[in-house]
Amino acid sequence: MGQFINARDSIVTESIDGMLRAAGHAALARLDGYPHIKVVCRTDHKPSKVAVISGGGSGHEPAHAGFVGKGMLTAAVCGEVFASPSVDAVLAAILAVTGKAGCLLIVKNYTGDRLNFGLAAERARLLGRKVEVVIVADDIAIPGISQPRGVAGTLFVHKIAGHFAEKGAGLAVVAAMAREAAAATVSLGISLSSCTLPGIGREDRVPKGKAEVGLGIHGEPGVDLIGFEGARQAADLMVRKLFGGVRRASGYALLLNNLGSTTPLEMGVLAHEFLGAPRARKIKLAIGPAPLMTSLDMHGFSASLLPLTRDFAAALASPVAPVAWPGATPVGKLQRIKLPKDLRRQRPKPSRDAALRSLVERCCDLLAGLEDELNGLDQKVGDGDTGSTIATGARSLKGKLGALPLDSLGGFFSATSGVLSTSMGGSSGVLLAILFAAAGATAEAGAPWPKALQAGLNRMMEYGGAGPGDRTMVDALEPALAALAAGKTLSEAAAAARQGADATAKMQRARAGRSAYVSAANLSGVPDPGAVAVARLFEGLAGG
Repeated sequence: MGQFINARDSIVTESIDGMLRAAGHAALARLDGYPHIKVVCRTDHKPSKVAVISGGGSGHEPAHAGFVGKGMLTAAVCGEVFASPSVDAVLAAILAVTGKAGCLLIVKNYTGDRLNFGLAAERARLLGRKVEVVIVADDIAIPGISQPRGVAGTLFVHKIAGHFAEKGAGLAVVAAMAREAAAATVSLGISLSSCTLPGIGREDRVPKGKAEVGLGIHGEPGVDLIGFEGARQAADLMVRKLFGGVRRASGYALLLNNLGSTTPLEMGVLAHEFLGAPRARKIKLAIGPAPLMTSLDMHGFSASLLPLTRDFAAALASPVAPVAWPGATPVGKLQRIKLPKDLRRQRPKPSRDAALRSLVERCCDLLAGLEDELNGLDQKVGDGDTGSTIATGARSLKGKLGALPLDSLGGFFSATSGVLSTSMGGSSGVLLAILFAAAGATAEAGAPWPKALQAGLNRMMEYGGAGPGDRTMVDALEPALAALAAGKTLSEAAAAARQGADATAKMQRARAGRSAYVSAANLSGVPDPGAVAVARLFEGLAGG
């Protein structure tokens, strides 16, 4: 897989410069020491306030440079990808931003970071600077280990230290609050993949159907390889381990961190599972879900817990300048608002008609049985889900027949419109809902069912913009309904639908639907899936 980079050696410096160019209003700058010294720092920091400095290897963006700004970090020292910055780079950051109030170094518990930040601190002290160091070791992946890693829980420490520094607290207080937060924080990560190293590639070590638990943020393997069953299982495991490792408190802050390529949709599901878990009722503040301390493009997430005190709650909730910090949101109950009364009144009263019910059930079964065939066609000319979309609508309609007014054709058509509009999804669901809504109104006015469906089709074409010859389901549906309206048999209508569906395979261009974006070469010889569905439906009904 390609990557949007120029060269492996320049990716970090170019990324930093790009971030700074895009954030020109944010009072940020870099020290003039490329490529060896890569430091992002505030330009509005007052020397009378404690400076808060952190950093480490790159590849964890937005950490660490993305959290430089008023209320959080004063400077971030960036190393190469997954590599600790040098002693000189850390010392340069200290000397650049530290005034009489001193500075606090927040260091993740990796050997390279401890050594380089530690030696830089000692050299800065020899130069007369007041420096305190806090080591963060929040990872609980390996119980009883003497040197736990520092991972995403470090961001709690950044925020709390930055808050007290911005308030004007002295170095001793800022350091004490940071140490207390670091000591209390626990974190754990889980992933479905490793990460792609720039210019090198990805080690595909996680088998399909498995997940790594207890991994670090530098692409190193997890402690355990488990069978993966879904978001609920992952969240339950993490909640159990995190609450088993954190000290008891009346309330907690949760930091839910995207490790790189987990989609926002997935992170939303994980947030739902975390915050809905029984043991999570004590979570009072949530940070994220968001990419905060990533591991390049790793498909995973981590969660961190911090027992809340009054000071910590205030510090986490205070506003900051860095836009990468999503804020701490109070966790509350899921709020629900009743449906509007007019919408609730549209719910039809159920009634029975055995003949109509039998016919509709046959139609639904025929359409649901076409799922794989239609998906296969749609993979060639669309996005591959026509069969699933139609099958979903058919199954939903069949399942709700007992609640529909079957003794009134107009009422049934109108109710079918409501079912399809809420269950089928996509443009197909809306288009068919329009068709049945108009057909219902026409049938209520006394028109026979073929004429009612023709009226519905006309309204669908009006809103949808497609007509005969545009390579859609209309090419099969329009001639079939015209045949029925003219008094022809169901077999003749099926033949007309088949002729229309087959004709779509010869159409070199689609003027509506997903196929409109597909080249003529890919369309050639492949019939439109929607038209095929119509033809197969009529053929199935005609065949008895």
